[in-house]
Amino acid sequence: MRRMIAVAVVAAMGFATFATASPAQAVRSDFYMGVDVGTLAEVEADGERFYDGGVQGDALQIMADSGANLVRLRLWNNPYDASGRPYGGGTNDLAKTIALAQRAKSLGMDVLLDLHYSDFWADPGKQIKPKAWQNMSYSQLTTAVRTYSRDVVSRMSAAGAKPDIVQVGNEITHGMLQPTGSTSNWSQLGGLLKAGIAGVHEGGTGIEIALHLDRGGNNAAYRTWFDNARNQGVPYDIIAMSYYPYWHGTMNQLRTNMNDVAARYGKDVMVVETAYAWTLADGDGRGNIFTSSHANESGYPATVAGQTRFLRDLQDAIADVPNDRGRGLVWWEAAWTGDTTWATQAGMTYINDHAGQSNSWDNQTLFDHNGNKLSTLDFFGEVTGGGGGPGPGPGENVLANGSFESGSGRTASGWAQSTNTDAGFRETRGSIHQGAAKFTHWKSSPYITSTYQSRSVPNGTYTLTAWVMNGGGQNAARMYAKGYGGSERQANLPVTAQWTQVSITNIHVTNGQIEIGFHSNANGGNWINFDSAALTRTS
Repeated sequence: MRRMIAVAVVAAMGFATFATASPAQAVRSDFYMGVDVGTLAEVEADGERFYDGGVQGDALQIMADSGANLVRLRLWNNPYDASGRPYGGGTNDLAKTIALAQRAKSLGMDVLLDLHYSDFWADPGKQIKPKAWQNMSYSQLTTAVRTYSRDVVSRMSAAGAKPDIVQVGNEITHGMLQPTGSTSNWSQLGGLLKAGIAGVHEGGTGIEIALHLDRGGNNAAYRTWFDNARNQGVPYDIIAMSYYPYWHGTMNQLRTNMNDVAARYGKDVMVVETAYAWTLADGDGRGNIFTSSHANESGYPATVAGQTRFLRDLQDAIADVPNDRGRGLVWWEAAWTGDTTWATQAGMTYINDHAGQSNSWDNQTLFDHNGNKLSTLDFFGEVTGGGGGPGPGPGENVLANGSFESGSGRTASGWAQSTNTDAGFRETRGSIHQGAAKFTHWKSSPYITSTYQSRSVPNGTYTLTAWVMNGGGQNAARMYAKGYGGSERQANLPVTAQWTQVSITNIHVTNGQIEIGFHSNANGGNWINFDSAALTRTS
């Protein structure tokens, strides 16, 4: 991720339409709704306080009670200068990291350890060897990486804070420990990665390995990188991504990338860095990264409701990765309130970037400028069954984007299209039941097509409803539900020029999953519109 020190290079991207809130999509039992809290110890030391409903509490406790089930912690080798002055930005040495990991474990949260292999910030623009390793040969460097990784994990394990997942490198899109570990020399980069992974496994058992790039919407970059990792025989478990919609492409581009790499490499995918603004106000008065232009580019307003909508859509996209390969997400620096700076003078001198001391992230947190919990955090519990409740209850819509408001061009987020894919499309013109979009089946020549989505849902009894308009003339035009443990249920769509509700009731899900959709077997020029689809649990 480009930190507070970088000028954001904004990729060309489309708008994600702001939509009415919908419930969290059902997820695998080990789905992570995580928080990155690298600056928390320094924020607390600076006197910042946190509140839930006006009651002061521990920030981690508030987040855990709200449903957060994982903490991500970065680790720098030696974030101090020769005189012992800290570099700031959390000054994340091993002692601080262990202390935060112990707090997380005591709250029942898992820990993701982010090994930067640097003394300060590591990201695509800089992967600086730590001071102690500067003059090492490649052979010496691989030994140092393996030994360091082993010792860190061993010490955390001995302290009762063993990580559950370890990132070997942070945003290593162009490599790590440069120039030795550059992607221009994959033999050496592969060797360094394998050394780090071996060290992690020597330090503790049962730990998953994540490899982390930025640019979550850039499928070509991921294919190139992970093809090279595969060619080098690098073993890992999770493809980790950064995804900030104002830097890394549209939500649909992210979906395409996650779905592709999960299938191509047979790995889980996880967005380990994401965030979005809840306001355009500046808490410390020294400038913020996120501005109104980022909101315009991303398509979500910089409000608590907009932030929550972004989080819901992102969770939806991750949970929708086929074969349950979507593993979860982490909100980056959820509690970075106050004026704790990204770097001290010593830190800026070390990386030769004198951008000035500031906290330019304080409008992308999950607490307001006074430390009050934002309602966005309640969505964590909707997903994990934590503070927000145990998943979908009676009356809650479990479909993703049932209103078709979220999407890009002709594509609606969360929905798939089969057979004549050009005959089904999202549109924003003509009569719409609710909001600003609907979905249409139409083609000038005969066509067969289905628009559908598959969901993992708790067993129970459900009702499927939608509002439709139908010009008629089709061989078949129907709404259906199947794959739920019983025979397929169908409702023929009435020919009507007015929006009319259709429903299928008493769908008894017994296998934890269901596919619902709309099917047309039509002659040229036949059309149907559908909108406001909902699958609700009645018992």
